[in-house]
Amino acid sequence: MTGNDTATEVRAFLTSAPRDALPITYQQLASALGLRPPRTIQRVAQALEQLMEEDVAAGRPMIAALVVSRRGDNLPAAGFFERAVALGRFPADTRQHEALYIVEYEKALGDRHA
Repeated sequence: MTGNDTATEVRAFLTSAPRDALPITYQQLASALGLRPPRTIQRVAQALEQLMEEDVAAGRPMIAALVVSRRGDNLPAAGFFERAVALGRFPADTRQHEALYIVEYEKALGDRHA
């Protein structure tokens, strides 16, 4: 599966996942897609970054917000926030990131079947 294929598969999975199955962890997503080592989480992260770029360019909510770290805080990994800042979706002030993420998550959740 190439990077573009993985991103397409990730978008399809997140778009069709039941609302009560979200958010999903990076590892759960890798397993659901049938990805095998090596670098499964890295491939998921790269696909999510590609989706973030596509969504921001299209003015859509970032569907990548539906994927979180397994740390237990229901937030994505740091790379999500770094990419959101780089894409201009989030400000550099990290104190605002959690609140903005919650808004982005809700928008992405509601936009999946639009």
